[in-house]
Amino acid sequence: MTRAELALMLDHSVLKPEASARDVLEGAKLVLDWRIGFYCVQPGWVRIAAQALAGSGASVVSVVGFPHGCDLAVVKARAAALAIADGAGEIDMVINFGLLRSGETQAVAAEIMEVVRAVPSIPVKVIIETRALSDGEKRLACGLVRDSGAAFVKTSTGFHPAGGATVQDVRLLRSLVGPDFGVKASGGIRSLADARTMLDAGANRIGTSASATILEALPAAG
Repeated sequence: MTRAELALMLDHSVLKPEASARDVLEGAKLVLDWRIGFYCVQPGWVRIAAQALAGSGASVVSVVGFPHGCDLAVVKARAAALAIADGAGEIDMVINFGLLRSGETQAVAAEIMEVVRAVPSIPVKVIIETRALSDGEKRLACGLVRDSGAAFVKTSTGFHPAGGATVQDVRLLRSLVGPDFGVKASGGIRSLADARTMLDAGANRIGTSASATILEALPAAG
């Protein structure tokens, strides 16, 4: 894989709550400099990120229900629609994984579908927070995500104390959603070796705040 090919598979993220406008604009410059495909920011920063990347081909991603997933479904759906209006091209939503663990599968399915319906034709990536779930709950979550009209299942927010993506979880998610569905690995991916391991396990998108470190480990032509 070339540097350019890998860059297009990255969602560079600036998601810390203390990030300032300057931090967001510096992140946008990094995306431009490295020709990264996607830039993931908090909803309040979508507009300035989209303005900074206008005409570049890079897409802004907004998170909703982030990082705990506890907002009402109607709030997540409205937040997704507002983010698209501000210039986002993709949505990463966190499911209410507490509801999932409570056996409220219909409610979880309904909230995913409500967000998907709120942003027609926009890819929705569904964060299930794998490290907070049992393997059985991961299987259940993947079935709900796959059948909801979403485009990706995503491992983690990167903010849960249990940790982020693991190779085992990425392999499991890929096995559950099949070869043609999106799998985004996120949380704790800090090096080229980490990224390659996740891609080898079945991810086809990588979320990271260490994009420059990852990409500079590859030669420009390869």
